[in-house]
Amino acid sequence: MMKLKKRQVLLVSFMLFSLFFGAGNLIFPPFLGQNAGEHTPLAILTFLITAVALPVLGVIVVARFDGLERLSRKVNPKFAIVFTILIYLSIGPGLGIPRAASLPFEMAVAPYLPEGTNLTLSMLAFSFVFFLLAGWLAMTPNKLVERIGKVLTPSLLCLLLFLFFSFLFKGTVDVAPAQESYNANPMVKGFLEGYLTMDTIAALNFGLVIATTIRGLGVKEKKGVMHYTVTTGIFAGTILAAVYLMLAYMGMSSSGVFDIQENGAWTLRCIVHELFGDTGAILLAAIFTLACLTTCVGLITSISQYFSTLTSKFSYRKWVCVIAGFSFIVCNQGLNMILSISVPVLDAIYPISIMLIVLGLCDTWLKRNPYIYPCTIGAVGVISVIYALEKVGVKFGFVNKLCHSLPLYSLGLGWVVVAVAVMAFCCVVCVFKKVDDTQAIPTAE
Repeated sequence: MMKLKKRQVLLVSFMLFSLFFGAGNLIFPPFLGQNAGEHTPLAILTFLITAVALPVLGVIVVARFDGLERLSRKVNPKFAIVFTILIYLSIGPGLGIPRAASLPFEMAVAPYLPEGTNLTLSMLAFSFVFFLLAGWLAMTPNKLVERIGKVLTPSLLCLLLFLFFSFLFKGTVDVAPAQESYNANPMVKGFLEGYLTMDTIAALNFGLVIATTIRGLGVKEKKGVMHYTVTTGIFAGTILAAVYLMLAYMGMSSSGVFDIQENGAWTLRCIVHELFGDTGAILLAAIFTLACLTTCVGLITSISQYFSTLTSKFSYRKWVCVIAGFSFIVCNQGLNMILSISVPVLDAIYPISIMLIVLGLCDTWLKRNPYIYPCTIGAVGVISVIYALEKVGVKFGFVNKLCHSLPLYSLGLGWVVVAVAVMAFCCVVCVFKKVDDTQAIPTAE
């Protein structure tokens, strides 16, 4: 097995960290810290399970199956194509990519522009440059390790470390009691906050990117690719967890200094303004832009790689242009409309994504059970679709009442009990079927 140099492993780990660490990841932890206050240690512990451990496992599983579609084929070939396209479109041009350009402008640029500035034109100019740069970086996926892992990620980490240590030495520390939402059960709330980052869906996109990158570095054997996918996943997860802890600590330590903000971006802005005044806007804009740019590049790359395999008419580079161009248009004109469609879709497919990862991790023990993939994913899909439709006002009377009787359904986790029950049932059916088949075998006379 060919071995990668330690520097190469580190650069791929940096790249994977940056692919995950977008604007949402930047603003969730400080907001958690500000709201959880004294209960932050408990909340962040379970937050790390759903925001770090599960996404890293997702990357490993997708790499193991050489792509999301092959993993999804365990359910049904037609389901695999439809589900994969839904995943890529909803988390890509339908949500993740347009938000990646709009968030840094809205949170770190627009508030500091002079009065009278035309925000529409400013956003147009900012997003044009943003997508031009993102498209250029995505055009050459074989150079992502050098450009993201070697340049962009270290720059982002240096800025985050500078912010954290500045807070340690200059920040005002006053830890407030937990807000009501975190006071009753901070560990459950932290778990749900990590769940809502939806990084698990991003992991289904990035698993193939990492596997392809490792192969591009010369590792061709399946065993070697898996070994380095696991290694880089653990390194990236460790960095991600460390950054989350730093951001949550800043939010917790300033929870008694500032009023509870509308979201984590405002929490972070208050912290930066206290430390650096108006000049902190430059630091905040740089952090937001770098975090969003790397995630955007990863999404464009993974989606373009997949769609270029579906049709020979469009090359990878053409897909990069199409996806970046469409995202640019959505970012400037139709983001709210797209969000109204894509968010319910994400609510419906997120539990399915999690269960695919869980089943993929257990695949060695499930290979001889033909029922467990289609039945479990089907049941989870029904519950999650009903929940997503209910959130947008579409209800089915008795069916909704029945679903509300499920434990954790009101929290969006009703599918968990259903998944466990169906998996157990499928295992029992498989065992009894084997017994029947054995008894049906004629004995030699």
